[in-house]
Amino acid sequence: MSYETDDEKVEAIKAWWKENGVAIVMGIAIGLAAIVGWRSWGDYRDSVAGQGSTVFDQVLASAGTGQTDAVMAQARVLNDDFASTPYAALGALVEAKALYESGQPDAAMTALTRVIAAAPDPALARIAALRLARIQVAQGQLDEAAKTVAAHDTSPEFAGDFAAVRGDIAAARGDTAAAREAYEQAIAKESGFSQVIRLKLDNLPAAG
Repeated sequence: MSYETDDEKVEAIKAWWKENGVAIVMGIAIGLAAIVGWRSWGDYRDSVAGQGSTVFDQVLASAGTGQTDAVMAQARVLNDDFASTPYAALGALVEAKALYESGQPDAAMTALTRVIAAAPDPALARIAALRLARIQVAQGQLDEAAKTVAAHDTSPEFAGDFAAVRGDIAAARGDTAAAREAYEQAIAKESGFSQVIRLKLDNLPAAG
């Protein structure tokens, strides 16, 4: 369509705006609201993460001075108020270590089970599973430890460490051949505790 005068062009624009202007304004408003909302959410998320980091630092400080009750209280704050951040799981890992070292293995295993169930990162869950299995071995819960290993030995990054726990389980059962095989696998798969595993391997009874 062509217009012969500027007035006709103006009238056509007015008519088009009358039909479409509200939708355009609403679209712009929604777009701006989305941008503002996303930025607000990002600011809130960063703020929560920062607060969680502060509480986690307190957990570490309390653990470093042997204040188990304080560790438990601060870990509870992380679990209640910062469950959406990794700090809740990290706090529970520190709590479990403090509980175990203070002679509370059952409470430590409960804390680790909580991490396994709720950790936002699979790596954190596997670390918790490794620690849980080690405590189970130390407590003589060999069948439970074997189940924990079987359920969570699903990543090559942790294969060496889980193999080491299988070696500990076999050694505790008196199965020297299986223990030796598991320890050798742990070393081959570059467990983070290779030096300790070599000592365990050297201390196994001679074959036959």
